[in-house]
Amino acid sequence: VQQPMKRQGRSPPPLAQFPQEDAPPSYSQLITDIKAGKVEKIDYDPSQDLAQVTYKGKADPVRVGVPQDPVELLDSELLQSSGVALDIQSSEEASRRLAVMGNLLLIAVVLVGLMMIIRRSAGAANQAMSFGKTRARFQMEAKTGVVFDDVAGVEEAKEELEEVVSFLKQPEKFTAIGAKIPKGMLLVGPPGTGKTLLAKAIAGEAGVPFFSMSGSEFVEMFVGVGASRVRDLFKKAKDNCPCLIFIDEIDAVGRKRGSSMGGGNDEREQTLNQLLTEMDGFEDNSGIIIIAATNRPDVLDPALLRPGRFDRQVMVDLPTRQGRLGILEVHAKTKKISEEVSMEAIARRTPGFSGADLANLLNEAAILTARRRKEAVTMLEVEDAIDRLTIGLKLKPLLDSAKKRLLAYHEIGHALLQVLLKDADKLNKVTIIPRSGGIGGFSQRLPNEENLDSGLYSRAWYRAQMIVAMGGRAAEYVVFGPDEVTPGASSDIQNVTGMARAMITQLGMSSLGQMALEGRGVIEEDLFGRPDFSEEMMVRIDHEIRGFVVEAYEQACRMLLAHRELMDLLVDVLVEQEVIEGDQFCEIVAKHTDLPQKRGYESQPADQAAQAAAPVAMMRSSQHQGGGV
Repeated sequence: VQQPMKRQGRSPPPLAQFPQEDAPPSYSQLITDIKAGKVEKIDYDPSQDLAQVTYKGKADPVRVGVPQDPVELLDSELLQSSGVALDIQSSEEASRRLAVMGNLLLIAVVLVGLMMIIRRSAGAANQAMSFGKTRARFQMEAKTGVVFDDVAGVEEAKEELEEVVSFLKQPEKFTAIGAKIPKGMLLVGPPGTGKTLLAKAIAGEAGVPFFSMSGSEFVEMFVGVGASRVRDLFKKAKDNCPCLIFIDEIDAVGRKRGSSMGGGNDEREQTLNQLLTEMDGFEDNSGIIIIAATNRPDVLDPALLRPGRFDRQVMVDLPTRQGRLGILEVHAKTKKISEEVSMEAIARRTPGFSGADLANLLNEAAILTARRRKEAVTMLEVEDAIDRLTIGLKLKPLLDSAKKRLLAYHEIGHALLQVLLKDADKLNKVTIIPRSGGIGGFSQRLPNEENLDSGLYSRAWYRAQMIVAMGGRAAEYVVFGPDEVTPGASSDIQNVTGMARAMITQLGMSSLGQMALEGRGVIEEDLFGRPDFSEEMMVRIDHEIRGFVVEAYEQACRMLLAHRELMDLLVDVLVEQEVIEGDQFCEIVAKHTDLPQKRGYESQPADQAAQAAAPVAMMRSSQHQGGGV
């Protein structure tokens, strides 16, 4: 029989040998430990009869329940002899402190909130009280940084305003002979011509207190505010006599009374009435000179324009060629311009540009120069900036295709007639590089400066312009036939029709005689919506318009047919170069036919813009062939 095997190993220890967690000591044990020097620190809370006891050599404190008024625990001699630190702190007292602090904090928050509400209420009251105060910017000595030397291109207006400065500086020069300075001067002109710049120059030169504000700052939604601001403005001006007041865009407050049915009409009229009274009423305002600017003199109230208020109206018109030259020279001082750039050429190239346009032109040229990583602005950047501002952004050139050749014939039709017609303006350039705004190409003329300044265009000039405008459609018809003409001439046809209508109904340049049948391009009608002439006259007008347009179109076709080979040659050059400057274009045409002497250009000096065109054309050609910038 097999004996059962005995299990090897040690027997388990008795339960008493297992480690047990230390139970918290009793109060008597705590006193014993204190006397034995085992306790390091005691935190006693009398409100809960508890003590947090920290033994020496142990990090965690032990909680011990103590009786009320523990005499042994509070025995200072025992604790001192045993080296025990005792800290007595009641939790109820801490809670009371926190409660008191919370209440104080709540009271402080309420007080701060009340103070903010009171301050805002006071601010609103002050704002309401100051709502009728003037918003004019006041400078005891205006430091605009602009003087008359910084203003160019408006010499007549500058001379008028220099008298104001002379009177403020030397009044005895005028009063000695009984002269009185005008109370007000109104600067009138298109936007960007320098009206505000002239006002800044006056402020910079006069050395007297200067008030400036916009006309729109007088009028508010509340009735009476505008009139109050006018009174406050003149009150401050009287306290600082002699002084200048400049009101920009005065048409915002000076419109004709009764011309509007809007809800703010009464408020605006009250403001205007107060302004009229302050400018020339019972009170004497000697020493206060008012200068205002507007580009809408036709909408101003007649009472505002009479002598005694605005005694003078100074026209600040678009600058002439000499004026543009002066403006360009002023703005060129702050630009790094290459020596090859001719300001005279740019001035001839930019008829109709205002002072702001010319400043923007040089700035655009400087931006293009920086983009192309050049050290100075050249004529190429100036030409590109002019095209950018007048025509639009340059797009990618068309690929060699039938469309590109069709576009070239269209533009050559315009350009060739521009050169061949004696009464047409000079050609500046022709290009087939597309531009933003849907312009596929363009033929650009160089207007006659004398005609542009005077506005006196002859009947022959109008006819020549109509023939040139029909040159694009005529070239398409001559080369490709009647079935291949495109809508590219739609704007040309609109221009020709409008020009023909103006010649017939406004300018008296037709067989209908010297009759004004339209006003500013709109047929004059009576109260019942009927025109001031008969239906038969309307039929005759339509017949005359058709005759003018057909005559211009047929003349364009005849001239292009007579120069068909020359037109093909010019198209080949344009397709290859994509741009032909006016000087190069005339040289090519002159080899095949005689060029007429343009009217109005005989007395002018050699066009420096054309002289600069040759190097520009070479630079453009290399740029297009090499990819450009």
